[in-house]
Amino acid sequence: MGFWPTTEHWSVSIPLDTHHPRLEVLAARGVVALSDAPFAVPEHEYLDLHYMDWKSGGDTNFAPIATTDGELDCRGFWSAENEHPDKDAVFTVNASRCPTLRDYVSEVGANFGRVRIIKLEPQDRETALHSLHRDDNNRFNPPDSGWVVRSWVELTDNPDSYMLLMDSGPDGLPDPATEQRMPLHRGARFVVDTQRLWHVVVHHGDAPRYALITSFESGPALDAFITANQVRRFAG
Repeated sequence: MGFWPTTEHWSVSIPLDTHHPRLEVLAARGVVALSDAPFAVPEHEYLDLHYMDWKSGGDTNFAPIATTDGELDCRGFWSAENEHPDKDAVFTVNASRCPTLRDYVSEVGANFGRVRIIKLEPQDRETALHSLHRDDNNRFNPPDSGWVVRSWVELTDNPDSYMLLMDSGPDGLPDPATEQRMPLHRGARFVVDTQRLWHVVVHHGDAPRYALITSFESGPALDAFITANQVRRFAG
């Protein structure tokens, strides 16, 4: 085996067991596939945005669409001066350039945090494994508030690429026996508990992959949205 995380990986210390209310639909597998997006996204809505050089999950750039204060920033919402959870976001100037995506996020009806377009350069599985991680989505999130999860909408067509997902084993590291793959064709949508599941994208091809990533608070609104759009489609 090539690279594999060790118990020193920063993800291992991210809490898994908390009192936050969670969605039952994510309990079994930590991920749910939705029907493909019922709308087309013009290329200019994701190509003509202001991108920032921010590395996460590989060779990436991000276009912030909603942040803690509406400024263009890729960092988490928290800082030493402001212990802000990943929700109650404010749209940035990029939002006016991507009205289809801005309205989609708003119409889910759930409280949202970071909203971003990711631009990911191609990477094979071995390269991707170096970036396998869990997200710290619920830092400073009050324990009586809904657990923050993330949703994806694929904007480019990459049917040979996939999001690699794994639960943790007893040692806190990703368990290969629990591997799941989410396909990344254009329009693919899914919701992932990325604080629970280790994840990274294996992106084959010779061009960047673009996708919308949104942090949503678990609760009745997000549950209703998932129920209305859920399909049972998993790759092994």
